[in-house]
Amino acid sequence: MPILLPAAPILMLNVREACRLSPDGEVETLDHREAAQGVTLEPPLVCHGVAVAKRLGFRKRIACYDILELWAFVRPAQFTVPTIRGLARALGLPLPATLEAEAVTLLDAARMLLRELADPARDRDPDARAVAEAMQRCGWPWARPVLAALGVDDITEGGRITTSGLAVWRKLPQWEEEAPPPPPADTPVSVEEAQRRLLGLLGRGSEQRPQQADYAGSITPAFQPRDQEDDPTVVLAEAGTGVGKTLGYIAPASVWSEKTGGTVWLSTYTRNLQRQLDQELNRLYPDPAVKADRVVVRKGRENYLCLLNLEEAVRALPANPQDGVALGLMVRWAAASRDGDLMGGDFPSWLAHLLGRQKTLDLVDHRGECIYSACQHYGKCFIERTVRRARKAKIVVANHALVMVQAALGGDAGGRPLRYVFDEGHHLFDAADGTFASHLSGQEMQDLRRWLVGAETGRRSRARGLKARIEDLVAGDDVATEALDAILAAARNLPAEAWRERVREGRGVGAAEAFLSLVRQQVYARAPDTRSPFSLEVDTAEPVDGLLDAAARLDLDLLRLQEPLTDLRKALAKRLTDDAENLDTPQRNRIEAMIQGLERRGDRQLAAWRAMLKTLGAEVPAAFADWMAVERQNGFDQDVGLYRHWIDPTEPFVHEVVKPAHGALITSATLRDGSGEPEADWAAAEARTGAHHLASPAVRTAVSSPFHYADQTRVFIVNDVRKDDLDQVAAAYRALFSASGGGALGLFTAIGRLRGVHERVAQAVEDSGCPLYAQHVDGIDTATLIDIFREEENACLLGTDAVRDGVDVPGRSLRLLVFDRVPWPRPDIIHRARREHFGKRRYDDMITRLRLKQAFGRLVRRADDHGVFVLLDPMMPSRLLGAFPDGVAVSRCGLAEAVAATRAFLAPESEGESVRAESG
Repeated sequence: MPILLPAAPILMLNVREACRLSPDGEVETLDHREAAQGVTLEPPLVCHGVAVAKRLGFRKRIACYDILELWAFVRPAQFTVPTIRGLARALGLPLPATLEAEAVTLLDAARMLLRELADPARDRDPDARAVAEAMQRCGWPWARPVLAALGVDDITEGGRITTSGLAVWRKLPQWEEEAPPPPPADTPVSVEEAQRRLLGLLGRGSEQRPQQADYAGSITPAFQPRDQEDDPTVVLAEAGTGVGKTLGYIAPASVWSEKTGGTVWLSTYTRNLQRQLDQELNRLYPDPAVKADRVVVRKGRENYLCLLNLEEAVRALPANPQDGVALGLMVRWAAASRDGDLMGGDFPSWLAHLLGRQKTLDLVDHRGECIYSACQHYGKCFIERTVRRARKAKIVVANHALVMVQAALGGDAGGRPLRYVFDEGHHLFDAADGTFASHLSGQEMQDLRRWLVGAETGRRSRARGLKARIEDLVAGDDVATEALDAILAAARNLPAEAWRERVREGRGVGAAEAFLSLVRQQVYARAPDTRSPFSLEVDTAEPVDGLLDAAARLDLDLLRLQEPLTDLRKALAKRLTDDAENLDTPQRNRIEAMIQGLERRGDRQLAAWRAMLKTLGAEVPAAFADWMAVERQNGFDQDVGLYRHWIDPTEPFVHEVVKPAHGALITSATLRDGSGEPEADWAAAEARTGAHHLASPAVRTAVSSPFHYADQTRVFIVNDVRKDDLDQVAAAYRALFSASGGGALGLFTAIGRLRGVHERVAQAVEDSGCPLYAQHVDGIDTATLIDIFREEENACLLGTDAVRDGVDVPGRSLRLLVFDRVPWPRPDIIHRARREHFGKRRYDDMITRLRLKQAFGRLVRRADDHGVFVLLDPMMPSRLLGAFPDGVAVSRCGLAEAVAATRAFLAPESEGESVRAESG
């Protein structure tokens, strides 16, 4: 079958120029201004239209044939790096080396994808035509080539938009309820069993790592039966990079699960490690069908596609044809997805940027508005299926935040996990800080109002209020109905639409907005620099006139809301017992979920808010730090409120999560501090993980990295670059990136500095043959930027903390890391409180060493990796050098010396070994 390609020019860009390949094969080199003019005249064929539009200076999306949309249609739920070189790798095409070659490759990629769609040997895809026809009527540029490839001859433009072909929810499999599993047996795991399982996971002929076997054996106490209630065995295990801790803990965890019949929860902080864990578990269960039964990746409800939201968006399509392309591609993905996970599963993160958040990521249930078994899609719901699979799984892969929230709410219907493995354990403090904090802010109160009342404006909204979710459950119950009416009346006292403008102008409506107005007044009156583009915060002491009265009125309004919420919760709980013989399992689950939601909002959220109001102007409880803040984004006020955080958030973490468990492993490559005092370093690990709150001391174990850091790395602290002179800092980045030939990660402590350096170095870096990418600059999300950086050996990437924590790039793709300055903790109010609690300078140093450790640890991921770490801060204190492994040469030198040494150390392998030998 002949392939119909778009009669459109192909446009490829770099930071300086563009290449335009016309349909008849003519090649033009253009500057960006000329390329932008051409785009307005004729939609081009491009790769990542959003990034192209941003690079050409457009503020809105451009009309184009985006090859990534074609990929998402032909290969839904399949991964590719969203660059032309990434597509070439995925399709087996030669990698292009020039802009002209990239244009040709783009055309070849389009041709190959369309041929794949037309291939008679391809598995039948009967829904592809119906979806493509709906997208064609909504104006999808690729529709004609796609329909032609599918064998449709009579392609007519326009026509009535029909949505029946997009009803993917009709075709998804149905899950069924099963009996709850029995409790696990109390059977220990021996050192020999763990090490034997590890050998089996590694397989014959695999590299034997004694450190890995030592690690697997040393953590088995976490899988022994406990002897006292609320006194689990907790193991703190530091495993240096390269030990292989992932398989090291999968070994005893899988043995325990198989011997006892229980479930082990493996919890991580980053999505990247979740993906890595999922891949490593293929070794344990190589048969995909067996793995699907025994391993579940579990996330919060707000991570999964809501089929009811998707259906409502699809049904509105005739009135909103501009949404057709996004919804068509979402339907294709939903039909192919393993589990409907939109946040790090098989959903390409770049697709949300191409299609817009509203019709992709916002299709989740992100405000707790699920109606559970009252939903017509309940039996096919992605999250409900995942929850049930997790109850009978051997291993559940989760994240720290979900584990903490689930534990705080008493777990789900499957009960509490008894065994945890917390990888990336150095982040437990931060995860607990976010989970157990209380924010009495305008945005939080508006979210609560929306959760209770539902949509109130004429704008399109899928928000379903409490009445819509629960009315049938309380029909005929006068007490519950009266409570529901009281809730809805009280909820309307919370901030409504446009509250930000009213608060800013001092004309707030009701007690809540009046309170926020006075909080904002105090923040602006006392913040050191109100012209700062960053968030502002001040102490709660000495409230401004009228604020205490406003707080009292708001407290009364919240009480009027809390009391009927409690009454409604009790009425639902009473129905569970009074009507037990008439409730089927889905109804019981629905009522229990509503009780849990009401408890979370009433007994927890509202109670915490009221406690904060009562201590305003008085002594704050010793365990907490309170402050007022105006949250800003890009210099604009986004939120305002009263904030309360635990000074030591590991205290509620241990109480809610760890103590009810029977055993837990907390592990990381960077658990201990690097102060040089062994006991103090372990004490820091216990403080960051909460182990010091346990009744019995944690088991400590540490296994060193097998890497030879003294030979494989160099550290340079540049002492002749003024860190406050952005021109000098940019020049240093440019010279160092050139010396490494790419493969460089630039880390920044502030977004403004990142953008300033990017502006100054972008053209020079790309002219040297190194593609340059930047967080907060390119129209690409952070996860995708890291994927691109990993795939492009000579690329350079500029980023902030999110990049530092999420990067796992083995090989030469990351061989140079440049930090713009010492990453001291932000000197805010909560840090002030923790500094007093944990030991002032010692606490500052601990956090900073951890950040340096984490950054340095990105450099060497394999035994044959080599890397250079450069810090452009002459004020780096020597006491922080414990962040680097023993034996690593740390040189304080000028920029020229650092550049020359970097170039020599990172020379290509053919000439680099002798250089390294001489320098070592």
